[in-house]
Amino acid sequence: TSPIPSPLPVSIPPTLHILTRCTLTFTDPSQNYRLTSLTTIYDLVAIRPTSEKTIQQTCLSLPTIDIISLDCSIRYPFYFRQSTLKAAIEKGIRIEICYAQGILGTGEARRNLISNATQLVRATRGGRGIIVSSEAHRALACRGPWDVVNLGIGWGLKKERAVEGLSREARGVVVGAEMRRRSYRGVVDVVYGGEKPVNEKLEGKGKNQGGKGKEKVGSGGKRKAVDGLDAAEAVDEAEKPPSKRELKRRAKARRAAAGEKADGPSNKLQDSTEMREDGDVAMADLKDQG
Repeated sequence: TSPIPSPLPVSIPPTLHILTRCTLTFTDPSQNYRLTSLTTIYDLVAIRPTSEKTIQQTCLSLPTIDIISLDCSIRYPFYFRQSTLKAAIEKGIRIEICYAQGILGTGEARRNLISNATQLVRATRGGRGIIVSSEAHRALACRGPWDVVNLGIGWGLKKERAVEGLSREARGVVVGAEMRRRSYRGVVDVVYGGEKPVNEKLEGKGKNQGGKGKEKVGSGGKRKAVDGLDAAEAVDEAEKPPSKRELKRRAKARRAAAGEKADGPSNKLQDSTEMREDGDVAMADLKDQG
């Protein structure tokens, strides 16, 4: 065991976030009733199964774990099944391969590491859901990121999958564990509800009060704002779109105006025609009299 001292003996920068992890060796499938309580104490919970039965139960029946960490330095008397590991990956659980045993261990541990890692890559269809870590107890067993990528390529991983095992998949484990603890059923989480900080609220309130200015009391006992507020209300009224009733009234007025314009010339023509006819009748009467 590696107990975590509290507080830590070294000074931590404010931008660095330290996570706690608990790794349990799972040997008896019936003794798993305390796993739920561990999620409230540790940031990450990892299980290390030792047999085929415990691997099946870990992948299919344990919903509160984040990582399945297999000891790849030993030889397992069974093959890893694709359906079992696929069910775990679909639930958000990631498969961890630790390479430190193959670097500082014996030749047998190195052979077992290569064999188990190759089987896991095959069972996960090219390395889906695999994360790579060191599990190093000494700094001598740690390697750089690109050295680990080359090591994963030797196990059968593609370069993109090996890079994801060090970056995206590892970050996904941390984010998924945090969502499981903080959100509702691991699905809904309110990140920002639109609340303003206290300072912004106070500043906004002061600006609103300063813009209103003085108020005066009218004859009806109601308070009336000064010209600044009236101008603001006038601008708001001008920006509002007209209602349907107003649009109908405007359309009716346009139709009435168009009708008057159409009737005007025809009436004038009719009057001129009547005047011409009256003049012809008068001329005919004068000729008859003459």
